[in-house]
Amino acid sequence: MINRITELFGIQHPIIQGGMVWASGWRLVSAVSNAGGLGLLGAGSMYPEVLREHIQKCRKATNKPFGVNIPIMYPDIDKLMEIILEEKVEIVFTSAGNPTLWTQILKKEGVKVAHVVSSSKFAIKAQEAGVDAIVAEGFEAGGHNGREETTTMTLIPSVKQHIHIPIIAAGGIATGRGMLAAMALGAEGVQIGSRFIATDEASSHMNFKKMVLTADEGSTILTMKELAPVRLLKNKFYEQVKALYDRQEATPENLKVLLGKGRTKRGMFEGDLDEGELEIGQVASLIHEIKPVKAIFEEIIDEYNKALKSLSQII
Repeated sequence: MINRITELFGIQHPIIQGGMVWASGWRLVSAVSNAGGLGLLGAGSMYPEVLREHIQKCRKATNKPFGVNIPIMYPDIDKLMEIILEEKVEIVFTSAGNPTLWTQILKKEGVKVAHVVSSSKFAIKAQEAGVDAIVAEGFEAGGHNGREETTTMTLIPSVKQHIHIPIIAAGGIATGRGMLAAMALGAEGVQIGSRFIATDEASSHMNFKKMVLTADEGSTILTMKELAPVRLLKNKFYEQVKALYDRQEATPENLKVLLGKGRTKRGMFEGDLDEGELEIGQVASLIHEIKPVKAIFEEIIDEYNKALKSLSQII
């Protein structure tokens, strides 16, 4: 498939791997890029020198394009951006912040920039900031999410009518059928996160990967809007969060105290399924097996082509 996304990033398939914290290290990223997609290092869980290490290891593991996903509100943003520019990373996906702060600085250095948004309003602002592509992420997505709770099926066509640059659909996409649906809505690529958690190459803990396989519809919930909306698997920690809401005590201050430090690392990277914060999308209910990245790509592309053929016959 050739379109504006594949041409922009120099990839074979318009499939971008989400830069998930504690999961998107160099092994996952290089595997995705080697399979023909675009791998993204998840800088949100990396100290600056750790990010440098992963960039360098990724370069040794693949000669294909890869990039870095970086939350703009990250405390060490200046140091992370310095590493990115020093290492001459060619693709950066920004999120969780104002795209005007870094877009032009990156583009002056020849970096291709995409920005993650949860609404048409922010998509327009990102386009005005000069980004090359928009990631429109629906309410179904795992991890930190938009407050609007707009689903991907509603968000993509809404954003499409307001901008002219390419759109990458994210949130609730893990299959070839889901990819085809996103394309029909106006996207030219998809960003897939949760499906790549349950891979051999993801750096997340095996305990977490296995718990994802047990998820069904309703196993995740978007919560902590007073602090920063995040979609979590329901576990003991989530029940503590829910208890604050039940007592009408879910203030930003109380949520911060409960969350503490390192809660996500504890769950996703260290495998504490009770006290850890376990971020995953609604699409976890469709994930039933841990597989190598290459096998997942083959599965998605094959299902996409079969669905496209079937749809054309129906029409």
